[in-house]
Amino acid sequence: MVPDLVIGIDSSTSATKAIAWDRNGLAVAEGRAPLAMSNPRSGYFEQDPAEWWASTVTALRSVAATVSPARIAALAIANQRESFGLFDEQGQAVGPATLWLDERARRKARRFGESFGAARVHAISGKPLDVIPCLYRMIWFREEEPEVFARVERMAEVHGYLVFRLSGRWVTSTASADPMGILDMRAMDWSNEILAAAGIARRMMPDLARPGTVLGQLTSEAAISTGLREGTPIVAGGGDGQCAGTGAGVLQPRCAYINLGTAVVSGSFGTDYVHDQAFRTETAVADDGYIYETCLRAGTFLVDWMAREMLGVDLHGASDALEALEAEAAASPIGAGGIMLLPYWQGVMDPHWDSAARGVIAGLSGSSRRGDIYRAVLEGIALHQAATSQRAAAAAAQTIDQFIAIGGGAKSDLWMQILADALDRPIKRSTTVEASSLGAAMAAAKGVGWFSTIAEASLAMASEPAKTFEPDTRRAELYAELLAIHADLWPTLSAWNQRLAAFMEADHG
Repeated sequence: MVPDLVIGIDSSTSATKAIAWDRNGLAVAEGRAPLAMSNPRSGYFEQDPAEWWASTVTALRSVAATVSPARIAALAIANQRESFGLFDEQGQAVGPATLWLDERARRKARRFGESFGAARVHAISGKPLDVIPCLYRMIWFREEEPEVFARVERMAEVHGYLVFRLSGRWVTSTASADPMGILDMRAMDWSNEILAAAGIARRMMPDLARPGTVLGQLTSEAAISTGLREGTPIVAGGGDGQCAGTGAGVLQPRCAYINLGTAVVSGSFGTDYVHDQAFRTETAVADDGYIYETCLRAGTFLVDWMAREMLGVDLHGASDALEALEAEAAASPIGAGGIMLLPYWQGVMDPHWDSAARGVIAGLSGSSRRGDIYRAVLEGIALHQAATSQRAAAAAAQTIDQFIAIGGGAKSDLWMQILADALDRPIKRSTTVEASSLGAAMAAAKGVGWFSTIAEASLAMASEPAKTFEPDTRRAELYAELLAIHADLWPTLSAWNQRLAAFMEADHG
């Protein structure tokens, strides 16, 4: 039997999905398993790396039970980013894995920026100084838990750990390594400067390979566990954000993607290394090039939170509750009846880079209705995205003509139209629900020779848009006026917010 399928594994924060795709980008078989997350104290978010592997095994076994393992040509991984574990040489965890949500190292990040230089770390890694990269939690473990750190032989993100369990090799993709904050983005190698300043031995880090490179083969032990064939090639994938962009077709010119998931992530592709406060520079899941990525940590997380905690509506229950809210929000005028929202419930990354920032709802009155509040959430996220997209395009010297929308939030016609009007660009809703898995599968397809480049695989395997939302000229003009007002709100409040954050961090006995 000639292998005619590739598997894209998507190991996200809450679940692992394994999907078998054909060379036309059609999903043929799927398996998934949930992942638990612990929050042992405020600001700490952890997982057991053994669960990363166990959920991957479960998902792969489901695929192997649906289609013949002989049909699988290769597999590749998309992974939750900025999450990493501490291991011995045999891959046994010697401490908890910390996640991208974790904020325990906020002070370590500030101190590293002061000693090493915030501009310097940004220039090398492409990441503005921020609490999210793994680098600062590595320093935290070294300084705060030296007994645990003394037992560490290997540190790896999710992709590197799963490749080790599948192949027996400590090797990972540059597109999974770079969100850790210690990759030299020009050299595509670990930064000796950053590692030395952080007190991290280079020998602890996995070897590196570009996306689309064959990293190894499935071991006999892993084959028994997963139900796949021994020797199945394992190809370098990448972080779930970059994989989603490739899966959505962002490697084409003058195009950006917007992923309306738990966070709102948007990015465009370019071949030049550019770093700027307007975005994070990530390694593209492509044969070369970069993704200029903006990220708002509160996307559908904020929509769900607002509906549940403030409006008393469970959006994951009966569909008529969501339909009623959307209808009320649609009836609210542009500007949400005078309510303006800063969606910084999880801090703000680009362009302000303030992890202590918090959300703001301004303009409430006795005339405000829940439809106005719900619309203000959708508009607040859309206006923030419009501002960051404008800055990113200018910094990267790009012209963006269209956005491809993916993620759960893209199901909302109302939100899609608000975004199209606020961005003043067409928004094309993708039919691909699992874009991260598909992007990893595209890398696998290139790795086994189905296509000569990942860009060629993306062109062949990406889906056509299901629907296009065109901006309305008058509404776009109104949102441009509103954007100018929205842009002034955080600079006006940021100093006040710093005082409040200092009060909350202080020990009041």
